[in-house]
Amino acid sequence: MRVLVTGSSGWLGRYLVPALVAAGNDVIGLDVAAGPHTKVIGSVADRALIDRLFAETRIDAVIHAGALHKPDIVRYPRQAFIDVNVSGTLNLLEAAVAHGASRFVFTSTTSLMISHAIRAGEGDAAVWIDETMTPLEPRNIYGVTKLGGERLCRLIHDETGLPVVILRTSRFFPEEDDTLRTLSGENMKANELLHRRLTVEDAVAGHLAALEKTPEIGFDTLILSAPTPFSRGEAAALKTDAAAVIAAHYPQAAALYAARGWSLPASIDRIYDAGRAERVLGFRCATDFAAVLGALEYGEPLPFAHDADYTSPLVIPDLIRDPG
Repeated sequence: MRVLVTGSSGWLGRYLVPALVAAGNDVIGLDVAAGPHTKVIGSVADRALIDRLFAETRIDAVIHAGALHKPDIVRYPRQAFIDVNVSGTLNLLEAAVAHGASRFVFTSTTSLMISHAIRAGEGDAAVWIDETMTPLEPRNIYGVTKLGGERLCRLIHDETGLPVVILRTSRFFPEEDDTLRTLSGENMKANELLHRRLTVEDAVAGHLAALEKTPEIGFDTLILSAPTPFSRGEAAALKTDAAAVIAAHYPQAAALYAARGWSLPASIDRIYDAGRAERVLGFRCATDFAAVLGALEYGEPLPFAHDADYTSPLVIPDLIRDPG
């Protein structure tokens, strides 16, 4: 199968393209930045480029992973997010329909499900987040435009029948959190595997599963995140005393963390439930919080990537503006 992968020079793309090739696919990588897995340099916002690319190749499937992301908010104006995340998505969808592609996988984000209230930790219980949660109230231009891209996916599917699966991935970036610095990056990532993170390897595996099953699914929106050990009935306790709830599931966690100089979360404000992806795709993330504890116990490398110096290779000089 010939697969167009956008964002092929990004963090996901650098793992996704080799996995697709290893599975026997012919992959065309598209990105604004050069990279070892990128064959075409250009933007999804360039409609002429997208039309030419589809016309000159026999693309059967699209994995649209390219986007401006949350850290880019300080580097680019809102219009750039609209151009790339909304118009770029429409360009790809319409070209996929016009040239008879059999499937479209859209990499979205759980971030668009987080309102200002959730981000501020309001309420007396952790928010249980699955695909049924409404209303969706994105708190920034990144979330707004990714939701716009999702809505276009639904519209084009309804109008044309193009099979589309939307994957709302939780966190898998390797760099430090750009807003929180209360814990070390490794400690924070380990904690997040309880409720709001997956590894990049699992993100890749989830995309491959979606690519295979999209034609039979038709349309769906699925959360990809490491399986949480928690239940809905623990939501209130997680908000007030997360450490006690964690201890009930993992009695060894506190001692292993203490030996590393780490801290368990005192409060957890949200839980991403990836159960639907498991039911629909037959896919479950391989790495969870138990894997972290196993690595700590046996002195093995941590089962997730951490690179405090990582920055996105994205560079669009003509879109750089003063964000103020």
